[in-house]
Amino acid sequence: MTKNFVEELQWRGMVHDVMPGAEEHLMEEMRSAYVGIDPTADSLHIGHLVGVMMLRHFQLAGHKPYALVGGATGMIGDPSGKSAERNLLDEKTLRHNEEALKEQLSRFLDFESGEPNAAVLVNNYDWMKNFSFLEFIRDVGKHITVNYMMAKDSVKKRLSSDAKEGMSFTEFTYQLVQGYDFLYLYQNHDCTLQMGGSDQWGNITTGTELIRRIGGGKGFALTCPLITKADGTKFGKTEGGNVWLDAERTSPYKFYQYWLNTSDEDAEKYIKIFTFLSKKEIENLVAEHKEAPHMRSLQKKLAEEVTVMVHSQEDLDNAIKASNILFGKSTSEDLKQLNEKTFLDVFDGVPQATLGKEELEPGLDMIGALAAKTGFLGSNGEARRELKQNSISVNKEKVKEDYLITASDLINDKFVLLQRGKKNYFVLVVE
Repeated sequence: MTKNFVEELQWRGMVHDVMPGAEEHLMEEMRSAYVGIDPTADSLHIGHLVGVMMLRHFQLAGHKPYALVGGATGMIGDPSGKSAERNLLDEKTLRHNEEALKEQLSRFLDFESGEPNAAVLVNNYDWMKNFSFLEFIRDVGKHITVNYMMAKDSVKKRLSSDAKEGMSFTEFTYQLVQGYDFLYLYQNHDCTLQMGGSDQWGNITTGTELIRRIGGGKGFALTCPLITKADGTKFGKTEGGNVWLDAERTSPYKFYQYWLNTSDEDAEKYIKIFTFLSKKEIENLVAEHKEAPHMRSLQKKLAEEVTVMVHSQEDLDNAIKASNILFGKSTSEDLKQLNEKTFLDVFDGVPQATLGKEELEPGLDMIGALAAKTGFLGSNGEARRELKQNSISVNKEKVKEDYLITASDLINDKFVLLQRGKKNYFVLVVE
């Protein structure tokens, strides 16, 4: 028996608009739905996660999810507010990106089981590449009036007097291309529902209109709210750019930190959207959090669940260990287990000095390491004073003035971590 998919999304705060009749349609039997994903990079970022979670819930409810990689649409740009048109991808890059995205999606969706509701990955480039312009305007364009296209909010916004620049013909036709995708999947894969962000409503309903006019059938639309942050800054962005699902682009440590640092208000919203915890579990967590907000139990649980889902339990354990290096009790052993990327992420922004390897051969004395050679402390006198007060550590271990730093102290053959007191860090980079 299929579960009530729409009801599940509703209590999670994941429904912005849903076409009348969609819920009943989904309760009748196994249905197929799709979400479009832009393939301009070989990794998803957390902005894509909501659509992926919708597909996962759809599959868990007994339905068949389609992930559509927008190879064709990715080439022309979407008018829904992203002002810059996209770069044209060559086919080789497109296929590489498609493979990489499928691998990431398979962490969420079951593609391989052979079950009737196993997920399918499709690419609209495959059916658009041989479609000539004349065929397209004859077979698709004539069914939709310009008045209909102009009435869409995404188009109106770009043509209003407030808009800084107009809209190219290419972008204007985007809704027809996306609408045709829905028609194609309806005709060839019996796909009756398209899902996306609320900014996609206009494009999705153009598809339902084509299904009605050309396919003589009925398609449905469901959108989720655009994810925002309570402080008004953009969700999924940091100073360094997007938060990616690929560990090479965003380390599991940084990924974990992103979720850990959400505000109380956002964490309460996100834990429903980005985890599969049950309603009861979430209610208990929220109650617990309200009693002791300083414990940040909601943020910790959110960060743990999402990091394990996207990466692995091992990556989560390492991320927690790395977090403890700055904020908790940890040892030189813990430090030495960090790989170079995580080490640099943990100590991002900490002052550094670079020394040659030859300086460590005779052993680097502590006064040199703290002042003369690095400028970590203001003077040799200050360095002596701090050493006498037992407030200096090398790689998390307290040292005295007679300690010599040698190659055996190097983390990843490259770094030494100096520390004064609890909070002041300094990284020696040895090259």
